[in-house]
Amino acid sequence: MVPKLKIIPLGGLGEIGKNMTVFEYGNDIIIVDAGMGFPNESMYGVDVVYPDVSYLKSNAEKVRGLILTHGHEDHIGAVAHLLREVDCPVYTTALTAALVELKLEESGMLTTTQIFTKKAGSVFRLGCFTVEMINVNHSIPDTVALAITTPLGVVVHTADFKFDLTPVAGNRIDIARFGEIGQDGVLCLLSDSTNVEKPGHSDPEMKVGESFNKLFMGCNKRIIITTFASNIHRLQQIINVAAKYGRKVAVTGRSMENVLRVATVLGYMDQLDSVLVSIDEISQLPKNQTVIISTGSQGESMSALYRMAFSEHKQIQIDAGDLVIISASAIPGNENMITRVIDELYRRGAEVIYDRHTDLHVSGHAPQEDLKMMLALVKPKFFIPVHGEYRMLVKHAALGQLMGVPAKNCVVADNGDVIEITKNGIRHEEAVTAGEILVDGGIGEVGTVVLNDRHRLASDGMLVIVMPVYSETHLCAGEPEIVTRGFIYVKDSEELIAELKNVAIAAVENSLEQEIFDVGLIRGKVKTAVSSFLYKQTKRSPMVMPVLFEV
Repeated sequence: MVPKLKIIPLGGLGEIGKNMTVFEYGNDIIIVDAGMGFPNESMYGVDVVYPDVSYLKSNAEKVRGLILTHGHEDHIGAVAHLLREVDCPVYTTALTAALVELKLEESGMLTTTQIFTKKAGSVFRLGCFTVEMINVNHSIPDTVALAITTPLGVVVHTADFKFDLTPVAGNRIDIARFGEIGQDGVLCLLSDSTNVEKPGHSDPEMKVGESFNKLFMGCNKRIIITTFASNIHRLQQIINVAAKYGRKVAVTGRSMENVLRVATVLGYMDQLDSVLVSIDEISQLPKNQTVIISTGSQGESMSALYRMAFSEHKQIQIDAGDLVIISASAIPGNENMITRVIDELYRRGAEVIYDRHTDLHVSGHAPQEDLKMMLALVKPKFFIPVHGEYRMLVKHAALGQLMGVPAKNCVVADNGDVIEITKNGIRHEEAVTAGEILVDGGIGEVGTVVLNDRHRLASDGMLVIVMPVYSETHLCAGEPEIVTRGFIYVKDSEELIAELKNVAIAAVENSLEQEIFDVGLIRGKVKTAVSSFLYKQTKRSPMVMPVLFEV
């Protein structure tokens, strides 16, 4: 049998988020990342999207470990979901491990999960795979790329990365190590495609600190800054500038408070004792001596900034004269939510600085020139773009060809595709299940039927028709009662409602003529007749719910 390495993306391809990649050789499987996705506007009531891990569940005896590259939600948000289905140890760096522990503690799974803390430069073996962690720069500390030695050769997974030669803290990306691995020969490269459409090189994070300094200088307003909760370097720069100008800082938002606590314990932040105060304390200080760092950079309805903007925050209200700085870029699909919050902030008299051209945010993802540099360093035989929407993957594959990877060796894949590498080449094999698990925080998993019902209710509304029937004859015992929600107002459509009642009565009588005496079957006949009538009359298909009760 020809030895083969299988690479199976279960999430992160054709989308932003939900990153999870499976590496399989013989009887050994390792998993890289277990991220959650973000619901789009059509996913009514859905709070979280997880990758479908049924393939891993059916091959659980082969799984040797889960390796997490960094602590962003689109890479660790589905850890508890995965570990409920597949019991395996977790390998990651210190900050990521601490963030995962918080999640597992909330899920009641911390005591049953083995977490092995590693650092950049660590090398460890999982089955037939040898994994090396390589330091890279990103918008959260302790991010690592992976060099995975397989029986067929070395596979490099960049994780999310950028080239930042002047990082706020920590080490630069280990360019030398990537070069050494490339010189020794790389079988395959999987590389971050998020910023492939952006030309040029990465902007350094320090650039944002310089922008904060200009905004703080001479400012007599209370300053409220929102950014990604996990961007510890950004938080540190805000604290540094606040200290420079004699301001106290308070943090609001659960996720940001958790990250700050973990980062402080691990020694990733300083100056906190002299600058940080509680959210209750800061409301007692002069406004021009304060800074509030808040969650809500994506306009999330439960975030601290949203609650401040809409007067729902218990401690802080937005006042005329406040300066609100949005130090983040919009995740695709969140633009409308962010705009809504910004409008409300303006309505309350605040000054809002959010223009992406003001250097208030730099990306943690590599643009074109950085992506080309990674390809030049690694010199892979095969190339698989990952972590991006489909057009991004295609454009990244084109960059790979520009950098010398033959077109036949560049694979643009979809979630679930089984990519097989042998000594003879690379090819797509059969696909495995790689769908989405939709979760409503209030009720748990949401199936397709429920989501379709929500779509229908949102677009066409619902109509309930209550019909009394005699228990002996099943004939109508009176006029039906019509109740509608989100469709038409009954009193404004009396003629239509009268016709609708006749249609429902006729459906019952026709059923009896056909000697149908089952109430469930009669209900189905009424539903079909009413739905057909409504569509002909209104070109709408509301959800029809006949209720027949015997008298």
